[in-house]
Amino acid sequence: MPNEGASEKQSEFTTFLDGFRKVLGKRHQRSVLIETNAHEGPVYVADEHALYFTTVPEQGPKNIAIMRLALTGKRFPFGAGKLEVVRQPSNMANGMSLDRKGRLLICEQGRLDERARISRMNLKTRALDTVVDAWRGLPFNSPNDVVEKSDGTVWCTDPNYGELQGFKPAAKIGAYVYRHEPATGVTSVVADSFDKPNGLAFSPDERILYITDSGATQAPGTYFIHLPHHIRAFDVAKGRHLRGDRLFATISPGYPDGIKVDTKGRVYTSSATGVQVFSPDGDLLGELAAPGVHNFTFGGPDDDVLFILGDTKIWQAHLNARGARPALTS
Repeated sequence: MPNEGASEKQSEFTTFLDGFRKVLGKRHQRSVLIETNAHEGPVYVADEHALYFTTVPEQGPKNIAIMRLALTGKRFPFGAGKLEVVRQPSNMANGMSLDRKGRLLICEQGRLDERARISRMNLKTRALDTVVDAWRGLPFNSPNDVVEKSDGTVWCTDPNYGELQGFKPAAKIGAYVYRHEPATGVTSVVADSFDKPNGLAFSPDERILYITDSGATQAPGTYFIHLPHHIRAFDVAKGRHLRGDRLFATISPGYPDGIKVDTKGRVYTSSATGVQVFSPDGDLLGELAAPGVHNFTFGGPDDDVLFILGDTKIWQAHLNARGARPALTS
């Protein structure tokens, strides 16, 4: 067994602390599910045994598709079934998640001639409606990630990547993190000190909100070491306010993008070389090798498979861990 601070390198993972062995388990396996264009917003839908995700932005006139991959087999490793386009163009869709009623929440970054918004898709009819698209009458920049809390509120990040990449007008508001309350229509800024707020995830008990800052990359292919590439943690006060801002972990190499939490409170985030896994105290336990990863999600019938998007392929990794996700309501 390696000691603290030591590393044990394997072709598919790197162990930094013994606690990572509990994550991997005795049945750990990893394989390529499919070679395809897969970049952001992965969501596993249990009722369909399918994976939804968004594609890499195309060169020239920007365009992104929302895709659906049907999975075959009920046990790991799964097979890749039918791959279909759900929506294209998609108003530059990025991060996605499920709400408590099994509908798809979508971060639409917008375009020069189309407003950014958080939309919601009925997966049976594929009809769309707007959840929120502005704060105090000012349009969003380019929403990046979204999650619904158990009380029905919708939380999202809104960096200005669209402006920097030239497919959105100049920003009219800062790069904020928002809480939207559908019952009242009230949208509030809950954090305003990020450079590029990106992924967000609640702890299993929803008392902590983790938010990644990917400020180290200002445009595709750039990296500024002195700009943020870390995860920050906040206490969720009274279910609606963020308090106790603190550094949770600095990510290297690269910067954090997607972020998820398992049922034991361990935090998973992307880096330049794979998916890094941290203890609830912020100790780096290990990394699952996946060069080019931007985002990932837990899924499968037992929520113990990590689907990892690498732009040109999707990996599937079986773990001894289960993703923390809200229970669906009728």
